Amino acid sequence: MASISRPTGITGLIITIIAITAPALYRFVSPYLTTLSPHLASLPPSISKIFSNDIDYSTSPSPFICLPHTYTTEIISLEPLLIYIDSFLAPAEIAALLEASEAEFAPSQVYKRGRNQDTADRTSSSAGLPRDNPAVRCVLARAEGFLGTMLDPSRDDIGAPQLVRYTAGQRFNRHHDWYKNPQPVRRGMMGRGKSWNRIASFFAILQDQCTGGETWFPFVNTTAPSKPDKEGRQLWRKHEEGGLAFRPIAGNALFWVNLFANGTGDERTNHAGLPLEDGLKTAMNIWPRKFYG
Repeated sequence: MASISRPTGITGLIITIIAITAPALYRFVSPYLTTLSPHLASLPPSISKIFSNDIDYSTSPSPFICLPHTYTTEIISLEPLLIYIDSFLAPAEIAALLEASEAEFAPSQVYKRGRNQDTADRTSSSAGLPRDNPAVRCVLARAEGFLGTMLDPSRDDIGAPQLVRYTAGQRFNRHHDWYKNPQPVRRGMMGRGKSWNRIASFFAILQDQCTGGETWFPFVNTTAPSKPDKEGRQLWRKHEEGGLAFRPIAGNALFWVNLFANGTGDERTNHAGLPLEDGLKTAMNIWPRKFYG
């Protein structure tokens, strides 16, 4: 049997050090590899291979994992029902949602008279989210769990989520999320029935690097004082024209019920996205759909 030569102690130590520091060494010497290639050929194969141009040090992004998540709630108002949700979104979920939508933002529209159209009342940008995205599925499952028995799983649907983004001066004037008359079912909808309406709304904040941009509910009031956040700032305030204005805080959300038990819309859920003074605000709408007929 042929004998196997082993490196001496010093040579083995040198090889080990080079192998450990190879990534840093490669970045440093890569501009000179073309000049040094004749000399590298004379090195032992175990060393010369370390400096080969076909080594790939790139790393693939880690796949999103839907982890168990906890949040806390506070009832702001019973009539209409408005609930403040603290930490509804985790930081990793926010990052994944933004990544999934960044290239899709376009001027926001409203649905009137059977079609989407521009309006001076809404000057933000919006982006749809793919429902097959792992982060989207994760957040929608949490929203469905929050709703409990409000949706019939055999016919109702959590709805397609939408991101909305505001920059300086942009706003969404007073409006409500429900339709005056239930809407006919459109092609591609996942619910079962002839018509539908938005039974409730989630409004969750993803980015809050801004001043202004509060969400104002003119007809919602509470006797409870606002709790301060970690920096001592109030979560909401009494608006000078009545009602409550909620400051955008990343990760937190508002939930409210849009419809009475008979299916008609609750005017007290009218709300507005107040103008952004400066910075950037990004949020997510989830509109659960109740189907009829």
